[in-house]
Amino acid sequence: MSNGTPLGDFLRARREALKPHDVGLPEHGRRRVPGLRREEVALLAGVSSDYYIRLEQGRENSPSPQVLDAVAQALKLDAEATGHLNRLCLTASQRPRDWGGTDVSRQLLQLMGGWEHTPAFVVGPALDIMAANSLAATLHGGFEKFDNLARMVFADPAGREFYQEWERAAHSCVAEIRAAYGHDPESAHIADVVAELSAESEEFTEIWQLHDVKSKSQEGKHLKHPQVGDLHIKFAAFTVNGAPHQQLVVYQAEPASPTAAAFEMLRAMAIQPKDAQGAVAGAAVALDE
Repeated sequence: MSNGTPLGDFLRARREALKPHDVGLPEHGRRRVPGLRREEVALLAGVSSDYYIRLEQGRENSPSPQVLDAVAQALKLDAEATGHLNRLCLTASQRPRDWGGTDVSRQLLQLMGGWEHTPAFVVGPALDIMAANSLAATLHGGFEKFDNLARMVFADPAGREFYQEWERAAHSCVAEIRAAYGHDPESAHIADVVAELSAESEEFTEIWQLHDVKSKSQEGKHLKHPQVGDLHIKFAAFTVNGAPHQQLVVYQAEPASPTAAAFEMLRAMAIQPKDAQGAVAGAAVALDE
């Protein structure tokens, strides 16, 4: 993913994203580097320049929590980015051993299968679709594959039409994978997904290099399905109890809204014979067993 260290790459990107006036420092003359200088971050964090340079170069392996908090404040990191910074400093033995499991519980599959009016699916750390109910599969039926949200956004031409706020979706996908990477920087699968999308999309590469971090939360989405048209949905994501690497994603419509009516049309499409559903059937197989 990089020639540097995960910690160093993150610190460098966030340092370069700030300007002196963002942190109350004067800006005199032409600057040879983007953003803040290392010496300026060190000054703001109350550490020596040499120490901060070692930290960014990966030559300081065990910074104290107090130092990390000071650096986070100097770089104006929010809570999620600060958590990411701390996770990047964990050793392999300090990381959960089962964080990247791939099994979705039978109970969760049955729960989603019973939601006939609500699209729901489970995503893994690299935004792979681990399971989905039939309504979610039908909703995403315009894609070549309903297999990975980031791949659908960046590599499938349908993504730019489906996600009406494409740039927002793109930044969100990358920030979510970056957050997952912080939990498991040695994940071969995350590395493979990042390498694949970097080769497919210059836009993915540019956004990945920003080192923005954001997990799924709750917000609205504007989607456009090729058959039922515009969809204005409520969106929520929940960490799965017992499987913190999994996220249950649920889409809802306002009652009696055009989107709710569109969901009913999608539901009718979802219960048609499989030979009429085409590519949308594959993602729902796990729920039909």
